[in-house]
Amino acid sequence: MPIYEYQCKACGHQMEALQRMSDAPLTDCPECNKAELTKKISAAGFRLKGGGWYETDFKTGSKKNLAGDAAKPAGKSAGSEAKAS
Repeated sequence: MPIYEYQCKACGHQMEALQRMSDAPLTDCPECNKAELTKKISAAGFRLKGGGWYETDFKTGSKKNLAGDAAKPAGKSAGSEAKAS
């Protein structure tokens, strides 16, 4: 469940609320009890990185497995480099 930020237009009180995406926005301020609470727009506090499902899902063609492709030299495998030495 996402955490939403709210701010009261009447008194300026700021708060966070853990809500389902399907829940209706909060309207009543817990500080002044007025129906002046508005949802703030904010960025997510994390970024998904690495070789997990989120990197490869919904990508097509040569865009798949970006983290794995950057670690390997193009056209060579780890075994062929060891034999050449």
